[in-house]
Parts: sequence; C-alpha cells; structure tokens
Amino acid sequence: MDMDQNNLIRKYNVPGPRYTSYPTVPYWDNDLFSMEKWQEEIFKSFINDNEEVSLYIHLPYCESLCTFCGCNTRITVNHDVEIPYINTVLKEWALYLKLMKKTPVIKEIHLGGGTPTFFKPENLKKLIDGILDTCSTSSDAEFGFEGHPNNTTEQHLQTLYDLGFKRVSFGIQDFDPIVQHAIHRVQTYDSVKTVTETARAIGYTSIGYDIIYGLPFQTISGIEDTVQKVRQLKPDRIAFYSYAHVPWIKPGQRKFSEADLPSDESKRDLYERGRDLLEQSGYVEIGMDHFALKSDSLYKASVNKALHRNFMGYTSQYTSRLIGLGVSAISDLWGAYAQNIKAVEDYIEKVNDGKIPVFKGHILSNQDMILRQHILNIMCKFYTSWSSPGEQSIGLYDGIGRMKDLEKDDLIRFGLYSLEVTEKGKPFMRNICMALDARMQASSTKEVKFSKVV
Repeated sequence: MDMDQNNLIRKYNVPGPRYTSYPTVPYWDNDLFSMEKWQEEIFKSFINDNEEVSLYIHLPYCESLCTFCGCNTRITVNHDVEIPYINTVLKEWALYLKLMKKTPVIKEIHLGGGTPTFFKPENLKKLIDGILDTCSTSSDAEFGFEGHPNNTTEQHLQTLYDLGFKRVSFGIQDFDPIVQHAIHRVQTYDSVKTVTETARAIGYTSIGYDIIYGLPFQTISGIEDTVQKVRQLKPDRIAFYSYAHVPWIKPGQRKFSEADLPSDESKRDLYERGRDLLEQSGYVEIGMDHFALKSDSLYKASVNKALHRNFMGYTSQYTSRLIGLGVSAISDLWGAYAQNIKAVEDYIEKVNDGKIPVFKGHILSNQDMILRQHILNIMCKFYTSWSSPGEQSIGLYDGIGRMKDLEKDDLIRFGLYSLEVTEKGKPFMRNICMALDARMQASSTKEVKFSKVV
C-alpha cells in the first residue's frame, strides 16, 4: 500500500454505519413513533402501493458461539425450541396479514440468523409453507437462505429448493486453521466443497460466500490461501466484509484481544490483496464489500442501475415494503422503520398476547426521505444527483459542505448537480455517506455506536 493510501486510512478510519438504512438505527427518533402509527403506515402502504412484499425471517439459534459474530443469536443445543419459535413467527405473520387489507405478493424471502440450518428441514418447510399458503408469489421472486457449511445437509438444500429457494450463502470467513480456532468457527475446505457441489447439483443458481478480513491472526499469505480456495469453488457472489470489532456490544469478541487484530494499515492490505485476487478471477465489485460474477443477478442489477440495498444487504429485488419477522428483525415500509423485541422469551410472549412485537421505530421526515435516496444511490451506484427540487434539501447542502476534504483527497467528484465516487473513493463510501448523515452529525454520540470504517 502506498503512503497516500496509508495517510487516507489514518485520516478517515473512524467509527461509522454500514448504511443498510437511513437514518441508521441508533439515530431513530423513537419519541415520535408509536404502535398506532406503525399500524397506520402498514395500512397506508397497501392502499397507496402495489401488493409486493419482501420478507426477512430471523432464525436466531446457533449450537455454538462464533466469537466474531455481531448478530442477534441464541446459543443452545436444545432443538425443542424449533417448533415453538416457528409457530410464533407464523402467528406474527398472521398479525400483519390482518393489517394489510390486500393479499400480499411475495417478491423476496431471506432466512437469516443465527443459523437457519440449525432448524430441521421439515420444520423449515412448515415455516415456509405457513407463509406461502397465505399469499401469492411473484413470478420473479427470489428466495435465499444463510447456511452453515458444517450442518447444511442435502435434505436442507433439497427441501428449500423444492419450496422455491434458488440462492444460498455460506459463511466461510477464513480457511486458516489458526484464525478459525480464534473465532470459534472451524470448517474444512472439504466440507465447504461438498455443500457447494451439492447445492449446484440440486439446481441452486446463486451460491454466495461470506469472507471476512481483519480477523485475529490473519496474514497476507492466509488471505491469499483463503481466496485461492474460494476461487477453486467459484461461488457466484462474494461478500468480502470488514470485521466489525465491537466488544462493548458483543462480549464474545473479548475472547481475543485487540493486539491479536491486524493494524488499520495491515487490515487494508488484506482487503486490497483479496480484492485483487477476486478481480483477477472474474469477480466485479458491485457495491461496498460485495463482488459478483457477470452471470449473477447482483452484477446484472448493478449494470442495469437496479441494485437495491436494505437491512438484508444488497439485493437485485426492489420492494418498498420489507417485513421483518422473528426476534430483533427490522421492517421497512420506506416511510417508516420498526424493530422487533430482541429477547426470544419476550418476543414469544408478546406475539402470543396477540400484539405485533415491535419495541421501537422511526417515521421518516421529508428530509430523511431525500437523504435516504442519496445515500442509497451512493451505496448502490457510486453516484447521485439532485437536479430537481424534490431531490434537494437543507440537509443535502449541509452534507455537501462537509465534503471539502473528500473532494480535495479525490474520493469524490462533483458535477453541476451530481456527485460521483471515484475509484480511489470506493473504500471510503461509508465516510461519504456519513457526511450526508444529518441525524448523526446533529447527535452528540457520533463515535460510540459503530465499528471503524476500515
């Protein structure tokens, strides 16, 4: 890495959001939110818009704790929890159906966690059948799930495929045994190879891998070996994430010390080397931390300027309505957000009482909506523009005023009414969005909520 890049990392490596939404969750105005308003937003959304819905279903259970993980999980080896949890999710969905007033059309389903493949295949079938029996499915719907290579069986893959799932992502993280031991996520290359080949043989059209850089004890030679192994298996898309070290939120990360982590400059070297190898193998960087082969739907959506980003990450499917089901899941009605209760027992109790289990949310203001679109454009297109009055606001121009250093450092380029992220600026997209983040800039707690940008 050259000196200029090192200087940029030192300058811009500050805590910041990943911008799967705007405003980001810590800056929601919960005081102006209520369950009555949330229910009104649901009803309004179906009156004013089409019936298409994306569903995110959070399945929180894991048999063991991966110490790098920042997700909302529940560790247990007791599989008796499966049916009660699934029954609760279906009850929650029924509560939403009562408010929709129209039969929803499912555009997208994503099973996340936790470890969705903790659940037995027949129980996942019960869950998905219970959803699909209540609604229609779009002709171009896309269903995907996250699987652990060690416990995703052929029966899991076949059962979900038969239900309409054609996309699966596997958490690989790193193939180095030393790193795997440190993060408590041990899986062999052979197990990943087997589950990948099984998915392909069944007919899955998009197989994704998650790889993380910045993990404890990672080295350049280790990341080269990991990417070389990934190249051999040729997944369709790759999420190459920066490790988010937030031990004040996730105590499991205290299993290793900060001294075991690569320095900021070394971490960026890991990314640069990994990215170079991926690009040499035909992968195209389509958004922050995401790469895809040209045959994959994410790449095609990127080329067609149709890439979308929401709480599930990047997607080729767009709906203005995302319903999150399950503990801690977040819903997005475009004009409003809401998050479910985070504790499993409280979630189950609330739903069994016949109440939607939301505990906080945010109603977007007009300025929120304008800034949200610009941030979404930057994250998905590396570009945004504001030539019409409806695309302009005080918050936008205040944000532009905070971008002088970004422009001076050649991370962005302005047109008359537009902003473009340069190639040099792509590693710093979170910083660019932070300049536009009016709610974060107005807060007195700017640097306590997030992992560092690099």
